[in-house]
Amino acid sequence: MIRVVIVDDDPMVRTGLRLILGGEPDLELAGEAGDGKQAMAVIRDLRPDVVLMDIRMPEQDGLTTTELLLARRDAPRILVLTTFDADDMVLRALQLGASGFLLKDTPPPKMIEAVRAVARGEPVLSPTVAQQVIAAATGRYEPPRPEAARELEVLTEREREVAVEVAKGSSNAEIARDLSVSVATVKANITRIFAKLGTDNRVVVAMKVRDAGLL
Repeated sequence: MIRVVIVDDDPMVRTGLRLILGGEPDLELAGEAGDGKQAMAVIRDLRPDVVLMDIRMPEQDGLTTTELLLARRDAPRILVLTTFDADDMVLRALQLGASGFLLKDTPPPKMIEAVRAVARGEPVLSPTVAQQVIAAATGRYEPPRPEAARELEVLTEREREVAVEVAKGSSNAEIARDLSVSVATVKANITRIFAKLGTDNRVVVAMKVRDAGLL
């Protein structure tokens, strides 16, 4: 059972998330909070596995709350929710250690799968948020770089396919479905991609794929 806490200052958003997640047999809606300060106490008492965290809230915003929560030894996974794909706080939340980012209008099935993926320890980025993170990290658009393409030559054809899917913001389960392979195979490919590219970060892989002009 995956215990979830919803943190959002909009009661309608919290209601919508409860409706989306509440019917899933493996998800338990442990509680909710309307701002960051309230969230600190709720999460301390309920000890959830995953927190759905709004970024912009009164009293204490989601960015500050995420930083404080992830400083704890028993920190939950943080799945950040944002209304705008150009939210300038997304990259900072990633740097703080948030496990994923979704737009609030993400279709319910993808929202549910994202919660499960984050609980498994898999980072999740919705495609539009992934593009925002890449753009923020790399600056304005530049033509594909030959050296970036050469760097990816160490990957097998299958690993390149998986890397491109990672750059699109797909979860491991979505990659497995789209490439008609098992999730275990996807995880093995990602492990090899990380080793060959000298990283353990999906966003770094996405940036390299983008620089190589493969998106």
